[in-house]
Amino acid sequence: MSSAREQVFPTRMTLTTMKSKLKGAQQGHSLLKRKSEALTKKFREILKKIQLAKLQCGKLMSLAFFTMTELNQANGISNQDLLYLNIMNNVTTSKPRVSINAKVENVSGVFLPILESNIDNSVNDFKLIGLGKSSNQVNKCIEIYSKILETLVELASLQTGFITLDDVIKITNRRVNAIEHVIIPRTENTISYINSELDELDREEFYRLKKVQEKKQQKEAEQMLADKQKKAEEKLQMELLRKELEEKNIVSEKEEQKEEEPKNLLKEDENGDEDGVIF
Repeated sequence: MSSAREQVFPTRMTLTTMKSKLKGAQQGHSLLKRKSEALTKKFREILKKIQLAKLQCGKLMSLAFFTMTELNQANGISNQDLLYLNIMNNVTTSKPRVSINAKVENVSGVFLPILESNIDNSVNDFKLIGLGKSSNQVNKCIEIYSKILETLVELASLQTGFITLDDVIKITNRRVNAIEHVIIPRTENTISYINSELDELDREEFYRLKKVQEKKQQKEAEQMLADKQKKAEEKLQMELLRKELEEKNIVSEKEEQKEEEPKNLLKEDENGDEDGVIF
């Protein structure tokens, strides 16, 4: 799983998204880790309370058994008779002696039920028991069984919270492990892949720009060389034209001179020679 990555297109936008996802995964991992630690701490506290409650309940049950036996021997009636009388008294009583209140405790986002037992001592469900004798033993038995009821209610509340926390801790630990060993490594591998691809694209772009610059410089050099050759040719042509013009001027001057020579001779003949013959 460490070499796995997400199938994404390597762009800078995807890189930004993956970085945001990695940051969120790391924050979520941190929060879930602290939540797991808090739940584990509460779980251990409840476990200790359950152990103490079970020990206390066992002791109270043993003491209640011996107290009930003493009460039966003192009154000369059986447990069934006492239970029957108790039921009859409870049925005829309009107000219950024991009530249970349910509350909720929030532990790192987990709601744990809390049960509390309330005993109304003003209501006496056992007023028909022990009227003739052993009223002290009856009161002692009532007190012990009341403590057992409170302990059982507390134990039920602790057991419910224990089971709820156990399930939530397992789910939280699975999420922590999934984020730590799957999501974060996969996201990091994806980011590394995108960075490597972007670096490769940058190198290719740099090489391409370098080649374009070299071709541009080469083209400019060729253009400059062509311009120089063109200027040299133009200069050479100008020189040739200038020489031709000079030669034409010389020829035209010579022709003019040749044309002027006969005229000069004719003028001389007119002035000095009668025949006009040139020897």
